[in-house]
Amino acid sequence: MAEFLFEYGLFAAKLGTFVVAVLLVIAVSMIASRRMRQSSKGHIEVSRVNDEIESMRLALDAGVSDPDSFKQHFKYRAKQEKSKRKERRKALKQALKHGAAEDAAGNDRKRVYVLDFNGDLRAAAVSALRREITAVLSIARDGDEVVVRLESRGGMVHAYGLASSQLQRIRQQGIDLTVSIDKVAASGGYMMACVANKILSAPFAILGSIGVVAQLPNFHRLLKKHDVDFELITAGDYKRTLTVFGKNTEQGRKKFVEDIEDVHRLFKEFVAEHRPQLDIEQVATGESWFGRRAIERGLVDELITSDEYLVEACASADVFEVRFVEKKTLPQRIGIVVENALDGVLLRWWERGLFSRFLS
Repeated sequence: MAEFLFEYGLFAAKLGTFVVAVLLVIAVSMIASRRMRQSSKGHIEVSRVNDEIESMRLALDAGVSDPDSFKQHFKYRAKQEKSKRKERRKALKQALKHGAAEDAAGNDRKRVYVLDFNGDLRAAAVSALRREITAVLSIARDGDEVVVRLESRGGMVHAYGLASSQLQRIRQQGIDLTVSIDKVAASGGYMMACVANKILSAPFAILGSIGVVAQLPNFHRLLKKHDVDFELITAGDYKRTLTVFGKNTEQGRKKFVEDIEDVHRLFKEFVAEHRPQLDIEQVATGESWFGRRAIERGLVDELITSDEYLVEACASADVFEVRFVEKKTLPQRIGIVVENALDGVLLRWWERGLFSRFLS
């Protein structure tokens, strides 16, 4: 019996030590994770588009060319590049003595910064966009350009108003802003696009929808049928105009319509301010158009895809893709997946109703 108790006590001590060790590791990990989140919310990543295009070209060239011919050609190009780098280093060394290092290094070549904005109903991507713009504006020079590849069906007015204001920062600093739309920039998406110096569109991208929509169900009669009371207490005549569960009044309904119409007027004024060449009354009907029709109405300036535009830009400029990568915890990542899935379902049904007439 004594031996059994000794063995049991030894086992319990080992188990307790193991549990304490595991808890200690978990606690240390949580503290480190918390400190990491507090110290940095994310970071900027930059990739040179010129290098990516050249890498793809070389890979294809290697696959279709004669191996010996490609090898010789590759060696020749590598030798040329080495010679150019040597000349640049020599010029930089000489320029350092005269305080003109920037010009000698070839930094006067135009730079094009590429940002991506994929908008949802809440324009959540503005969180990254504002940081990307801040980073770009900290080094952008006269003659540089910012290209925003924009995809959005629109959403909340205040959210897209903030996103538009972020793009205005680029214009206010005197940097050329180009917005490229490959698929859709409707409603709040077009509110952002109209800020640009130049709007590009793929031929069958959907643009416009300069209008405002608001809808909500009302369960008052259902609740009344089942003898369920709903109390809504407000201070102020128009604190609540239309409600989901209460009885809606003509006065409240009229005020709600007035508010919607005022938002539409603000939307039209904003677009007209940035694109004065538009016949705003003709295009601000809530309708959407394909790129081929949108250019006729002045909603866009050129029919071209973002790929074609950036490839052309690489011939005369250094093109950089800039992304803000945010660190997210596991619960946040799971929440984003669930939220995106719900948004996807809602948007899919919305698209079926709104764009059904565009389907071939």
